[in-house]
Amino acid sequence: MTPSEGARAGTGRELEMLDSLLALGGLVLLRDSVEWEGRSLLKALVKKSALCGEQVHILGCEVSEEEFREGFDSDINNRLVYHDFFRDPLNWSKTEEAFPGGPLGALRAMCKRTDPVPVTIALDSLSWLLLRLPCTTLCQALHAVSHQDSCPGDSSSVGKVSVLGLLHEELHGPGPVGALSSLAQTEVTLGGTTGQASAHILCRRPRQRPTDQTQWFSILPDFSLDLQEG
Repeated sequence: MTPSEGARAGTGRELEMLDSLLALGGLVLLRDSVEWEGRSLLKALVKKSALCGEQVHILGCEVSEEEFREGFDSDINNRLVYHDFFRDPLNWSKTEEAFPGGPLGALRAMCKRTDPVPVTIALDSLSWLLLRLPCTTLCQALHAVSHQDSCPGDSSSVGKVSVLGLLHEELHGPGPVGALSSLAQTEVTLGGTTGQASAHILCRRPRQRPTDQTQWFSILPDFSLDLQEG
């Protein structure tokens, strides 16, 4: 195999991993920890969705818009619709473009979309929301927005919805974590060994047994993946 063929093979494996995480739609739960952060993988998935031509909405609560956009090129940044709840989470400044009801209001508004274009909604982070909202309220909103393309009896052609939720697992008890886990179509638990990150990926397909795999990887400065042997 030549170096160029090897590079193409690596790119193919990288895209295969990202595709597998986004394939089912619904809630993609990214469970990270202090030792193994998940925002970089969240941004890699955001980049992948944007390059596929999807509408990409970012509900930014935990870091500034500038920090989240850092590392993306101008083409990717121009494709992102960023909703800034970091500077003014309760809309005290009364800006017209803000959603009433903050991040939860934004999620509920997205439940009413009728656009046939696939959409990805990135929640940065679910932990921020979970620390401020009742777990049942948040779970109901997540279920509504992530299943709006599969409502029985609904003849509207709403495009596939993927909700990418970053969860800092160490901040929450087993009850809330279990509730969010039960909603997820795809669940990614980040871990690893010294210098090498891993993602344990659990996929739940309707009427099929869950499947799981472990992928070793690193994330490059442009939020591409470098897949590695375990």
